[in-house]
Amino acid sequence: MNTLDESLHLEIEKLSEQGDALAEAGNYSDALDAYWAAYDLVPEPKTEWEATTWILVAIGDANFLGADFQAGVENLSNAMHCPNGIGNPFIHLRLGQCQLETGNLERAADELTRAYALEGEELFADDDPKYLEFLKTKITLEKPKKKPWWKF
Repeated sequence: MNTLDESLHLEIEKLSEQGDALAEAGNYSDALDAYWAAYDLVPEPKTEWEATTWILVAIGDANFLGADFQAGVENLSNAMHCPNGIGNPFIHLRLGQCQLETGNLERAADELTRAYALEGEELFADDDPKYLEFLKTKITLEKPKKKPWWKF
């Protein structure tokens, strides 16, 4: 994996932090502007850089929170092609949620299952319960196994 020049990394980080603050305040449009400005600074090929992964995830998260679910599908899907994208439980969760919101139930079930398999029910705790409820209609969620009292 490539390493960004430190000054470039700091500039990308600064723009991303601005985007995070704007998103936290619910200003998703301006947050997206900051995130895209950070994305534009990443050298080509963009899919070679870990920075692209977290920028696209931030963009996809802002898309989701701002109810632009189709854009969320596109950006989060693109994040999967970047370093450490596949297997990231949060990316699978958000992508699955966006897929569900766009009516792609099969892809939603697939992504939400991956998120659940990687991180469990806790990952769904801060979001609308409808996503976990949907997943329950597609797979059997395992309850944590209790140890017998004699095994410590």
